[in-house]
Amino acid sequence: MPEVVQLDARMLRVLAHPLRSRLLSQLRLHGPATATGLADALETNTGATSYHLRKLESVGLVSDTGTGTGKRRVWQASSRAHSWIPSDFAGDPDAEASLAWLHRHYQSTLAERSERWADDQSRWPAAWRDALGSGDDGVVVTPGQARALWDEISEAVGRYRTAGEGDPDAIRVQVWTHLLPMDDDVPREQT
Repeated sequence: MPEVVQLDARMLRVLAHPLRSRLLSQLRLHGPATATGLADALETNTGATSYHLRKLESVGLVSDTGTGTGKRRVWQASSRAHSWIPSDFAGDPDAEASLAWLHRHYQSTLAERSERWADDQSRWPAAWRDALGSGDDGVVVTPGQARALWDEISEAVGRYRTAGEGDPDAIRVQVWTHLLPMDDDVPREQT
């Protein structure tokens, strides 16, 4: 399984759907599952789940593990994560709309998880409360420096991806990375 798949316009258009995005996330977070198991977990029906899994399969985002019996297929995510290059979709209105939808969907998912942590953190041990959370900072960078910063953050996350594997004190944590402009003024095009 590849670590990260780069989304093309077709993959992006297929993924920019509420149930499809949730299905892929569920498989990535919880591992292989049947359409019935996914329908139960996501509180939807098996028919819709099966249909949308086949759509995701058509662009290579999910695959059949081959371990099911009869018509009972076991599905898995085809990669650990996905990425995209926004400029690849410039001038394609459908892809640009899909990208905007996907970005908003991920932002709402982050907000939900952050709010859940704010409500639940008092029940967690102090060591975890001190280690987890959110923060913000600001830097002044060129586009090239922003790309280098992004790459360094990704490299650091990669070093820790399985660092606690096998340790009974380890839990899975989700890392969200954002590099967003602080000002509303759009800079001039780079030459």
